[in-house]
Amino acid sequence: MGAIKNTHFQFPGQTSVYNGKVRDVYTLGDHLLMIATDRISAFDHILPRAIPYKGQVLNQIAAYFLDSVKDIVPHWLLAVPDPNVSFGLKCEPIKLEMVVRGYLAGHAWREYKSGKRILCGARMPEGMRESEAFPAPIVTPATKAETGHDEDISPEEIMKQGIVSETTWDQLKSYSLKLFERGSSMAREKGLILVDTKYEFGLYNGEIYLIDEIHTPDSSRYYYLNGYEDRLKSGEKQLQLSKEFVREWLMEQGFQGLPGQSMPHMPDDLVDTISLRYITLYETITGQKFERAESSDPHSRIEENVLRFLSELK
Repeated sequence: MGAIKNTHFQFPGQTSVYNGKVRDVYTLGDHLLMIATDRISAFDHILPRAIPYKGQVLNQIAAYFLDSVKDIVPHWLLAVPDPNVSFGLKCEPIKLEMVVRGYLAGHAWREYKSGKRILCGARMPEGMRESEAFPAPIVTPATKAETGHDEDISPEEIMKQGIVSETTWDQLKSYSLKLFERGSSMAREKGLILVDTKYEFGLYNGEIYLIDEIHTPDSSRYYYLNGYEDRLKSGEKQLQLSKEFVREWLMEQGFQGLPGQSMPHMPDDLVDTISLRYITLYETITGQKFERAESSDPHSRIEENVLRFLSELK
């Protein structure tokens, strides 16, 4: 299998390329071509091995959910010319990650366990257990860093720094909560709980657009609904479909992305397990069978599909 770790394309009309942690973003005039690679990141570090089919899963889940929320907010996506590729409008990114949390888990739980009860200006009630639902979902934004770690930030600090206006913040918060409500409803129909997720927005002709991926296992945490209450009562870890198990494996190996720590070796069975988990999440959340794209030479496949698509645009 040819996992896609890096891309080095030169498409007609291409003016620049940006290599993110997972996506390679090619600028074509006022449009973007995003290639979801099979890279995987955790603790703001790209892991040494690519995960077969991970990029296809992310790309197709993102397209599936973007199509399902177009009545809530306009979004950037126009077409999917290849299983790993999305094409759409070039928006001016708003430098915030809108993190919505319905349950006390992950980063929020680690902060809570350390004694904090306010996260990004949002109050977390006393006496909560790990994985317990908040009385209502909370929005805990983070600054979108060019490099390094994203930083938690409160709405007050967002306004103080002039990142967005109060009016824009209110609109971003409203969109984020509506998107989370839709994602949660769709997840429950498939026997899952959307625990937390992040949304990114941009501006196109002065209007707010939803950009990037949504409700994928890279941007979201899912629990299995069946048995959730029993596990909560007994204090057991929840069964989840997300990238958190990768972070937990890294922590077990003594790696949290801190200075002086070495990235551990990823054995074949771990790579296979991650790949299968991504595919399982796709099939569970969409209710569709995952069709593996031809992977003996994925770079040639992508180039051929994209060039055909661009020629038909003219």
